[in-house]
Amino acid sequence: MSNLSLEQINQYNEDGYISPIDVLSMDEAGEIKEEIERIEKDWPNELEGLGRNYIHLISPVFDKIPHNPKILDAVESIIGKDILVCGTTLFIKNPDQKGFVSFHQDAKYIGLEPHNWVTGWLAVTDANEENGCMRMWKGSHKEDLQFHNQKFDENNLLTRGQTIENVPIEETTPVILKAGQLSLHHPKIIHGSGLNKSKERRIGFAIQSYIGSNVDQVLGKIYVQQARGNDTFKYHQHVARPAELMNENDIKTRKKANDELSKIFYTGSKKIGKF
Repeated sequence: MSNLSLEQINQYNEDGYISPIDVLSMDEAGEIKEEIERIEKDWPNELEGLGRNYIHLISPVFDKIPHNPKILDAVESIIGKDILVCGTTLFIKNPDQKGFVSFHQDAKYIGLEPHNWVTGWLAVTDANEENGCMRMWKGSHKEDLQFHNQKFDENNLLTRGQTIENVPIEETTPVILKAGQLSLHHPKIIHGSGLNKSKERRIGFAIQSYIGSNVDQVLGKIYVQQARGNDTFKYHQHVARPAELMNENDIKTRKKANDELSKIFYTGSKKIGKF
């Protein structure tokens, strides 16, 4: 068991996130990158737009990540032993694009209540200040959810371009990760990330999110997998883990899951973005 230390748990409670946590070797991270490139080559557009979500349902390589025991040990220290996986998202910033993530709080539009959940962000490639790593505003998770402006900027990697204005960038901390390292962050922490100014792709694999079985989806429907323990509340529909890459039935399930996710993301919005 590689549960978090008391010091790490205190850091999470105080700062709203912890990093880095060593999870995968460079080779294992490389395997994920190769899987992404394989799908991009053989199934073009499959990982674009809304297709960047629920990717653990279409590939055993991707599926291994949210079920990784090292990650689950750390997650258990935060939300308890009954753990459900309720989503995954690829965050890819190519060097020739202007992609960024505005400062926001995950809990604002996702409808997961109570907030007994945590987001894992795995670096598939190195994440640093040059290539647009996440930045966290320490302690901001202790405040109420903030007002988010909806900007729908075409380069924003968030659904609505949801933005908390006037975040003091100098008070935020870069989350620098080596390929194979993980950060875990609280649903309410204010965070974002800037442009990739390097010559390489910056790839992040987010588990959005690990939820305790007591967490309901108050805005819609989600498809979950049992990662550990039991689903004592039975709020959600369970789906099987994929046995092969791009299985026809898995693709259908994933489409249903993404259609439902889109409804959640845009609840109350008059406009739909590309994610």
